[in-house]
Amino acid sequence: MPEEIETVLCDLDGVVWLAHQPIPGAVDAISRLQKSGRQVLFVTNNSAALVADNEAALQRIGIDARGAVISSAMAAASMVEAGERVLVSGGGGIVEAIEAVGASAVRTTENDVEGPFDAVVAGLDRAFDYQRLRTAGRAVLNGARLIGTNRDSTFPTPDGLEPGGGSLVAAIAAVGGVAPTFAGKPEQAMADLVLARAGTPASALLMVGDRADTDGLFAQRIGCRFALVESGVTAVGDGTHTDLAAVVASVD
Repeated sequence: MPEEIETVLCDLDGVVWLAHQPIPGAVDAISRLQKSGRQVLFVTNNSAALVADNEAALQRIGIDARGAVISSAMAAASMVEAGERVLVSGGGGIVEAIEAVGASAVRTTENDVEGPFDAVVAGLDRAFDYQRLRTAGRAVLNGARLIGTNRDSTFPTPDGLEPGGGSLVAAIAAVGGVAPTFAGKPEQAMADLVLARAGTPASALLMVGDRADTDGLFAQRIGCRFALVESGVTAVGDGTHTDLAAVVASVD
């Protein structure tokens, strides 16, 4: 890898793993990067998991990611003010991030959810149903601003593509009659978090991802180089590299 690359920004789903099953060669590739002295940050649009759970899942497949995971939940929380009351349609990762900035998080799953709310933050929710849509939609209709953790309509799994957080945000937006504001890749909120955490200029960064419309645009936003892999959403033959191992091998 060129010496001027100091930090590699690595997507998780479709690059490191599929449903926590490591993609062949990915763990070794990350180990080679870390042993070279380069920083590896895991930049994910998945908002559902707690930070500690993501770190533990990576540790189980042999990757030390302590303090190195940046999620779209964190980016969404950066758009919320301390003291605000936020309705959460999504996983515990969003609740954790909202509470970390000093706001109050109320989940759509709680009994007798009552407004008003300053904001609705929505992301991936595998138990999303009509009642949760009704609760979140009503909050938006009553004036809460709608923040989506990310735009991704799908995400990759070993069994193929499944609905992503962006699909659920679209449903809430349709009920509320508003255009949501998004936080994760490729948006500015995520860019600000990543640049602050990396501590290196954009020219010293490399983004590795499986979506040109998310990871690629994110690299353009922050002004860094981009490697598109074919191990996730992007079909074989459409990327610049087959997988993360190929990226590292081609520039090592």
